[in-house]
Amino acid sequence: MASKKREVQLQAVINSQNLWDEMLLNRGLTVIDVYQAWCGPCKAMQPLFRKLKNELNEDEILHFVVAEADSIPILQPFRDKCEPLFLFSLNGKFIEKIHGANAPLINRKVLGLIDEERKIAAGELPRPQHAEILLADSSEEEAEESHNDSAMDAYSMAIFKPDTVLRRKHIEIKEKIAREGYLIEAQENMFLPEDLVRVFYSHMADQPDFEEFVFSVINGLSCVLIISQGEEEHLTQEENQSQADTEEEPLENTEEPHPRVTPEVSKKKRDSLQEFLERQHISEFCDILDDVPKVSKFIDILFPNFKTMKSMHVQKTLALMYPEVYEERKDEVLNIIENEGFTILMQRQISLSEEEARTLCKTYKNEDYFDKLISYVCSDKSYVLVLLRGNAVDYWQYLIGPKTVDEAFVSHPDCLCAQFATESLPVNQFYGSSSKAAAEKEIEYFFPPQSTLALIKPHVSYEHRVEILKTIKEAGFELTLLKEIHLLPEHANKIYFKITGRDFYKHVLEVLSMGNSIVMVLTKWNAVAEWRRMIGPVDPEEAKLISPGCLRAKYGVDILRNAVHGASNPDEATVIINTMFPENDPEKAEH
Repeated sequence: MASKKREVQLQAVINSQNLWDEMLLNRGLTVIDVYQAWCGPCKAMQPLFRKLKNELNEDEILHFVVAEADSIPILQPFRDKCEPLFLFSLNGKFIEKIHGANAPLINRKVLGLIDEERKIAAGELPRPQHAEILLADSSEEEAEESHNDSAMDAYSMAIFKPDTVLRRKHIEIKEKIAREGYLIEAQENMFLPEDLVRVFYSHMADQPDFEEFVFSVINGLSCVLIISQGEEEHLTQEENQSQADTEEEPLENTEEPHPRVTPEVSKKKRDSLQEFLERQHISEFCDILDDVPKVSKFIDILFPNFKTMKSMHVQKTLALMYPEVYEERKDEVLNIIENEGFTILMQRQISLSEEEARTLCKTYKNEDYFDKLISYVCSDKSYVLVLLRGNAVDYWQYLIGPKTVDEAFVSHPDCLCAQFATESLPVNQFYGSSSKAAAEKEIEYFFPPQSTLALIKPHVSYEHRVEILKTIKEAGFELTLLKEIHLLPEHANKIYFKITGRDFYKHVLEVLSMGNSIVMVLTKWNAVAEWRRMIGPVDPEEAKLISPGCLRAKYGVDILRNAVHGASNPDEATVIINTMFPENDPEKAEH
C-alpha cells in the first residue's frame, strides 16, 4: 500500500523520498523542520507554528512539516547535527535556511513571505526571483562546515592546578584573561582523571618527580577553562605605524605634511594565550593546551554537553513578572514557560526598590504614566526567574511581546503582554534581558552568589563520596574550594565552634578522628539554605521519614555518623571558611 502523509497536530511527517517529492508539489510556502531520528523534531517551535497557522488562516499557501534527515537522501548533509534546522520551500524551490530555534527570525520570515504571496495572488506584486539554495554537496555547505570546524578548532584548554585553586590565584588570572579579550566559554572546578592528567602533562613524564606530581593533581581540585580567541582588535593604519615606530628610532620629518586621508583598518593578530600569560609573568600558574585534536577530545571527556549546548545556542536569561500578574496568575505563566521549552534554574519573589524599578522600566520614562508605573511596580512583590533554553534571550523577548498592550494586540495578540494585560496600566507586565551580556549582569544582581561550608565525614565510603559530589554538581553548586584533611581537635573546633562545650562533643571528635574528611566551599545563590535543605535533618532515621531523598537519609548511619555537615547561617559559613581555608586570605597565604 502506498504511504501517505500523516498529520501530527499541525505538521505533516516526511520520512521517505516519495513523501519528500510529494511535499515539493505544495503550493506556496512550506516550512520544514529537519530533525534527527534520535532526538525528534523541535517541539519548542510548535507553539509559534500553531499561532501562525491560526492567525494567517492560509492553509492553501502555508504548510508546516517535519522531515527525518536519516530517511531522505537529499538531507544527508544535515545528518548527525544537534542544532535545529528549518528549511523554507517556496513553490518547491528552497530559498532560505535557518539554524537554531530562532522564533523571532522565523516569525518575520513566514509573515513576510505569506504577505508576498497574498499580494502576488491579488495582482499587486510581480513574483520576485528568490535565489535558490542547494541542499546537497554545495560549496556553501562545505564552507559552512569548514567554518564550524575551524570555530571548534579555535578553542584552547587551560588548567589551574590544585595549589593555585586553593590559593584562589586563578580568579585574578581569569580576570586578566577576560580583560585581554579572550572568551571563557566554559569553566568548572573538578577532579581530573589520572589518564587525562598523564596525557595533558606528557611533556613532563621524564622528570623524576612526575608520579608525585600526578598524584597531587588528581587528588586536588583543579579549575579547567575552555577559552576561545574572541574578537581580534581592529587597528587603523596610523595605529599600526605607531606600534612599528616604537620599535625604531624616530626620523626627523623634513617634508611637507600630506593631506589627511581616512586611515585603513586592519586586524591586529592576537597573541596566543600562552604568549599572553608569559608576557604577564603568570604562566607558571596556568597550563595551556592548544593541540586541536587533544583539546576536542578533552572537551568531550570533561565537558560532555559543551558542543551540543554550543551548537543549540543554549543561553540563560532573566525574566520578571510584575505584581498583579504574579499575585493572580503566576501558575499560568509558569506552565507557559515550561511548555515553551524553558528550564527554570532559579526563582524567587522580590520587592523592587524605586531605583531598581526605574532601571527595569526605563523604556517607559517618556510616558505620562511613568511615575504611576514606578509606584505600581514598587507597591507589592514581583517574581524574578532565571530561564535556560536555546536562544533564550531572543525567545523570551519574543514570547512576552511588545512594550505596550496596544502594540501587542495589533502585532502579536498571542504574546504574554496581550494574554496577561491588566486594566491598571497599558504596559507589558513582563520583563526580559535585552542581550546575553545584560542577562549575565542582571542574573548576578538578582541572584548574587553565596558560599557555604560543607563537610563529608570519614565514615562515608569512596563510592558514596563520588555520589555526593555528583549530587552537589547536579544541584547547581560550584565546587569552589576543597581539601581532604584528617580533622584533629584543633581543626574540628573551627568547624563546630558553637558546640565545643557540649557533653556530646567528645563523641563528635571520635567520629571525625576515624579518617580523612572532605571540607568544601560550595557556591551558588542562597547556598547556605540550599545545602541545609539537601543534607536534611541531623538524625538519619528522622531524615528517612521527613525527607527520604536527602543526603543524610541516603548515607547517614546514626546521629553522629550522619555523613555530611553544613554551616547554619551565612555569618557562620564566612567564619569557618576563613579559618579552614587561610590560603583564601592573601596575607595568611603569604605567611
